[in-house]
Amino acid sequence: MNITFYKYQGTGNDFVMIDNREGIFTHDTSLVAKMCDRKFGIGADGLILIENHESLDFEMVYFNADGSQSLCGNGSRCAVAFANFLGVTGNHTKFLTIDGEYEADIKGGIVHLHMRDQNCPEKFNSHYFLNNGSPHHIEFVKDANKQNVYAQGAEVRYSDTYKPDGTNVNFVELKAENTIFVRTYERGVEDETLSCGTGITASALAAADKGLKSPIAIEAKGGKLEVRFEQKNDTSFTNIWLIGPAEQVFVGQFDI
Repeated sequence: MNITFYKYQGTGNDFVMIDNREGIFTHDTSLVAKMCDRKFGIGADGLILIENHESLDFEMVYFNADGSQSLCGNGSRCAVAFANFLGVTGNHTKFLTIDGEYEADIKGGIVHLHMRDQNCPEKFNSHYFLNNGSPHHIEFVKDANKQNVYAQGAEVRYSDTYKPDGTNVNFVELKAENTIFVRTYERGVEDETLSCGTGITASALAAADKGLKSPIAIEAKGGKLEVRFEQKNDTSFTNIWLIGPAEQVFVGQFDI
């Protein structure tokens, strides 16, 4: 059976998108991995299903490229743009993710994703850690371009510290005032991605400990984003927004 899919990207983080409101696509993780394969499939960092929900606008079912599941920030922004394209929702939406209910707005073609309130990232001698729906190890470095993200990221991701489930790994460089450059090794993709929404958000909150103020401009290899937040008494953050573009790249058919 042929199924119609759409390809979206959010600052280079790319996803296969499927309108699954009629339930034609089963949650087959081997098929997900096949479709996301860049050599033998469509090629993507993840696959997203838009499904019906009884009380919210829709449910987003997200799979990493290997078939595992987690919250995906850029994927959520792309899902909002896709649901808007399908006419499922207007420019404001509430939807369900694996991490619970989220809301978002589309303003001038830019998707503003309202993230959950967070405690300040845990601070260690060499890094920070925050789980904001996905686990993130955050290291501040002098020159992010000089990091071997694949090798160094994999070493941390598979280290004893983060067993058994592993972690995403972010390398963060402080740039100009209130600007950071973030490179991320993503668990589930098992490689560097051009942008990671939850990693960028976690990195921005860690950067607040370095003195940066909201809004923080983010440079990723795939483009530019922004993180806005309010900090409460140096212990937690509220009103957190991940802001950036989400664009449809092409439409195709895939034999499942």
